[in-house]
Amino acid sequence: MDRPGAVAELRAVVAAFATEFLDTADHWCVALSGGPDSLALTGVAATVLPTTALIVDHGLQSGSATVAATAQRQAEYLGCVDAQVLCVQVGNEGGPEAAARNARYIALADARRDRPVLLAHTLDDQAETVLLGLGRGSGSRSIAGMRPYDPPWCRPLLGVRREVTHAVCAELGLNVWHDPHNTDRRFTRSRLRLEVLPLMEEVLGGGVAEALARTATALRGDTELIDSLIAQAMSAAATPNGLATEALTALPDPVRRGVIRSWLLAGGAIGLTDKQIRGVDTLVTAWRGQGGVAVGSALRKQRLVAGRSGGVLTLHREPV
Repeated sequence: MDRPGAVAELRAVVAAFATEFLDTADHWCVALSGGPDSLALTGVAATVLPTTALIVDHGLQSGSATVAATAQRQAEYLGCVDAQVLCVQVGNEGGPEAAARNARYIALADARRDRPVLLAHTLDDQAETVLLGLGRGSGSRSIAGMRPYDPPWCRPLLGVRREVTHAVCAELGLNVWHDPHNTDRRFTRSRLRLEVLPLMEEVLGGGVAEALARTATALRGDTELIDSLIAQAMSAAATPNGLATEALTALPDPVRRGVIRSWLLAGGAIGLTDKQIRGVDTLVTAWRGQGGVAVGSALRKQRLVAGRSGGVLTLHREPV
């Protein structure tokens, strides 16, 4: 039996995702950059449900407004009921990649109007994410990669290779924008994509990206179970001023550190590392009156500092 065309193949993937996770949705948004992955997703998503394209202009490159306007026109051509350009200002906290990502997600969250947002992350992106987690020693959560459905964020293409999205764009005759940052070796993810993964494929005889994605899927069940325990423990440890250390002390190590991580993120932390989380953990498990632990903040020119006051973990901001 002949393989279906790329458009039909991708549409089946997106329709199956909608049936599994979004059976009550009557409208969704797509984060559209103008690149091949998000253009392909937009093209098929608009045939499944009424679709609003959200195009974030980070303003980081010359001509970014033109790229955004072109993506807006293509979204309309592909049948989107609405296409909006969202202009953002990118800070510098956590490095250029993290700062741009943070600004993008804030803009998408503000514009989605309670609708789910489809993101065009592919199997290749998942493999890169797993490798980054391994290299940074960020623990099982990072190695578990991106979730297919993490409301309101939806990633229906995590089982799809980039070659399929490129083929979809070719079938639809779309003018694809290629982000120069994706081939800029100053960025860690770009070097993984262009150098590390191809070398691993050569050395290990192929199939590395799929194997990394399978690893993420296998670990995700474990992390989701731990997440449910973390949510319960965080509720029990919460106080008006922070987290009660007595409640944290009684928790198993992975759950306690998960509570700390969730608490820091809820407080505005970004770019958390395992070293930072374990540093805050020592304020609970090895308290000797030591000073606080600084972590990155989503706000410019500020950092967050986790400390301990009596029997409570506290979080406050300091200028940098």
